[in-house]
Amino acid sequence: MAACYHPAVTFSDEVFTDLEGARAAGMWLMLCERGKNLRVEFRDIEADDSAGRAHWEAWYTFSSTGRPVHNRIDADFDFRDGKIIRHRDRFNFWSWARQALGPTGWLLGWSGFVKKRVRLQAARNLAAFLEQHGQ
Repeated sequence: MAACYHPAVTFSDEVFTDLEGARAAGMWLMLCERGKNLRVEFRDIEADDSAGRAHWEAWYTFSSTGRPVHNRIDADFDFRDGKIIRHRDRFNFWSWARQALGPTGWLLGWSGFVKKRVRLQAARNLAAFLEQHGQ
């Protein structure tokens, strides 16, 4: 994904919100490096010169808990200069939280409190990863 991104790209999903440029590209590097047993499939790809969309699914072991996750994602893209300038992924956070976090996700994954906690931890993890990799 990082190779497909415009230098001024913006990325957002249910966990990583409002990433720009190198931080968005770095997120993919971090997820791929840390993802255990990562498998990705995609389908329903539509695109023209200015925009696109796709459905993709990821299977992996969530590194923080060791729990298996199957995440179903719908992606929307805008293009500039042949690269992705805006990337928005959407998925059911509660479904993800039930898998990734176990009982806590099942009971509270629908709440803003859990979503905020997950987002803060993800932001910390990304900042530490980027610092470690000199970005």
